Amino acid sequence: MAKDAPPRWDRRMQQRLARGEAAALGELYDRFAALVHSQAHRMLEDEDAADQVTREVFGYVWENPDAYDPKHGSMRSWVARLTHRRSVQRIRGTHGETDGPDAEARAEELEHRVLKATAAARADYIVASMPAPLRAALELAYVQRRDYRQAAADLGVTGDEARRRLRLGLQLLATANTRPSAGSAPPGYGPTP
Repeated sequence: MAKDAPPRWDRRMQQRLARGEAAALGELYDRFAALVHSQAHRMLEDEDAADQVTREVFGYVWENPDAYDPKHGSMRSWVARLTHRRSVQRIRGTHGETDGPDAEARAEELEHRVLKATAAARADYIVASMPAPLRAALELAYVQRRDYRQAAADLGVTGDEARRRLRLGLQLLATANTRPSAGSAPPGYGPTP
């Protein structure tokens, strides 16, 4: 298979959606609804808004299956990019007008909120997509508060391997706080169309 060819599942899913197969939308929803909802919830900090964004994203996918371009990444990254874009639009929309005496301060606060929400969503995406051994090591160390020796024992690996996994997992997470360059998508989302 060519290096830039999309995975077979992605191609088939796009074809099925383009034919209007309702079962394809159900399958796509089953596969990505948790990703969409958790990303929207993390960015918006509002359950109802996350539910609405989830409906809007899958509605858009259903109405515009040809908008997915396999050259720009996987179907998963496309759906995540749609979720990110829609969540940012909602954040900006809830802050209303940026005219008036405090316009500059409100605009700055809004931009800070968007960047913070974007970094949080990227961190969630990075953790969800990292290899299971790294994710398990991070969970033991930061959720269950185990030191690297205890994590190594729980994982059945050497202390050096546990430290390596923790270090690599933290390095991946550190990329969540980097600001993407103009015109690029956040790490893990594929290129911006």
